[in-house]
This record gives sequence, C-alpha cells and structure tokens, in this order.
Amino acid sequence: MPLVQAGEVQLGWREWGQGDVTVVFIHGNLASKDWIELAAPLFPKGLRVIGLDWRGCGDSDRPKPNAHYSNYSMQQHAQDMLAALDTLDIGYCHLATHSTGGIIAARMLLMQPQRFGRVLALDPVTPLGMAFNADQIGLFRSMMTSKALTRTVMATAASSLFVPESMEPNAVPRFREGLGEIEALFDRIIDQTFDVSEGIWIGTPVNLTREKECRELERRMPELRHPHMVLWGERDGWIAPDDLRVMAKAMPDCRLVIVPGIGHSMNLERPALYAGYFGGWFGGLPSSS
Repeated sequence: MPLVQAGEVQLGWREWGQGDVTVVFIHGNLASKDWIELAAPLFPKGLRVIGLDWRGCGDSDRPKPNAHYSNYSMQQHAQDMLAALDTLDIGYCHLATHSTGGIIAARMLLMQPQRFGRVLALDPVTPLGMAFNADQIGLFRSMMTSKALTRTVMATAASSLFVPESMEPNAVPRFREGLGEIEALFDRIIDQTFDVSEGIWIGTPVNLTREKECRELERRMPELRHPHMVLWGERDGWIAPDDLRVMAKAMPDCRLVIVPGIGHSMNLERPALYAGYFGGWFGGLPSSS
C-alpha cells in the first residue's frame, strides 16, 4: 500500500474512485482504512474516496509512545491527517468517520473549518469524549497478548455478524452462515488489530479519557457548523446514544439517524447499506461545496 508523508510520520493510504468530489475516511480505534473496503465499490460514481490509516495502525509508521501517550492524542491524529491532506494536495474535501474517527474529525474541523464540507459520522465518539477506568484499560493490555481475546472483544464491534448465543460470556463468537467476503475481511482485520502500536492499544483510551475530563470539545460543539449526518446502530454497545443526542442538539446542523438491526460497524456488518447512506449524503454534490 502507498504511504503519504504527514509531518514526522508516514501514513498508509488508499484511494477508491476518480471523481471530482473528494471524501476522506477517518477510521476508528484498533482499525484501519480497510474497514470500508467492501462498501467502497458500491459508492456512487463521481466520488474520490481516500482512506488514511492513523499513526500506529494499518500500514502507517508506529512511533514509540512517550510516557504519557501524548504523541498519540486525538489532536496529534488530527494534525497527522491535515498534514497528509497537504501532501496529497487535497485543499477541500468532505469527511466520513467511524467511531473514534469522529472525535479526531472534530479536531480537524475546528483547526481548519474552511477546508471541509459535509460529515458522515458512523457510530462516532462524540466531542464529549469517553471515560475508561483502570479495569477497561487493563482489558486492552490483555488483548495485546491474546489474539483470541482480541477477536472476542472486536466481535462486539460487529455484533450482527455473529450467532447471538455465541456472544454470551465465556463463549467463542461464531459467524452467521453466508457472510462470504465479510467473514474473510473480519478475520484479516483481526490480524491488523493485533499488530497496532501500544500507543493505540493504551494511548487511545487514555487520551479519550483526557478529552472527557477536560471538556474542551464539549464546550466548542456549537462551533461545529458543518452539516453532519450521524448514523447509530441500535445494537451498538460501545457508543452511548445519549451522547449522540447531546451532540445533535449542541451542533447547529446535525442529524441523528438510528438504524435497526445493526451494531457498531455498519461498514463491516452491512457494506451495501453503508454505501447507500454514503451515496445519499455525498453523491451528486458539486466539487467545491
């Protein structure tokens, strides 16, 4: 996969389509640009979609985390993304985000508001941040050394792909029948997840907790005037719907859509459905608006 220079690091990136409207995809924690791989061929013509890996994820460089994980902060990820857009000569674009990519995008929008148009936010971590306690961070540490545990936890991010009873405590998640290429992509994603930097495993929950405690972005939500469509799967156990309602109320142009039967990751669970929302939000836009 190609790399793009972004300040001190190189980020993995991937491109789908050659249209006049550019959409940049910002993935979530423990993830990569590949999470839209099955949906991307279904996006409408006229779109150029760029997926960027965070530092520490996917094909990107993995700098050694510093003592406080500040070189893996949400602000740092946002600065990396902006630097990558500069290198790629993308002066104006729209954003599609997933999970923690949502709060990274919020920082991007606040730093360079004129650079961006619409935002499609799938099950986003909101500007409120998220709080993780010591036990939860300990779970991430345990995942770092166990691919089986990593698979079990990551299955909860795509819960509709699995037989319900196999998602019970102490069970091994088992795919529903007939998933085909979705199952193959999920298994490849687990390999990617297990290979991310400690700055991602531990730095992300640490830094999201700092975002929650400092409340800077919470106070600045009224400044986020870009049109937002927020999609939340009603089976998502990771993102609190009350946070999304606060976000939708505080931001001037934010629409919340609750999607039945889907978990945290529509882009993996139902790629065609995700592509439909994606096309409906970005398809047919003029290149400069």
